[in-house]
Amino acid sequence: NDPFVMQAWARSQSVPEGLQMIADGNAEFSRALGLELDASAYGMGIRAKRFALLVEDGIVKQVHVEAPGEFRVSSAEHMLEQLG
Repeated sequence: NDPFVMQAWARSQSVPEGLQMIADGNAEFSRALGLELDASAYGMGIRAKRFALLVEDGIVKQVHVEAPGEFRVSSAEHMLEQLG
């Protein structure tokens, strides 16, 4: 998403002050992780696959990448389980 969408989403979700919502509009971060998805056939260009990262002090501890069409391992519930 672009930074404007992320900002609006943060407001609508009452994201706490100091929590950064970061956009990846050009998919540069997704490409660097090898998690880009070419959705050009659907008019959407290069996007990110659906994924969640667990990061501690700037170090990626876990990567959870969804299978196409699924929403399980990147869900908030699944990620909270990983913290416990």
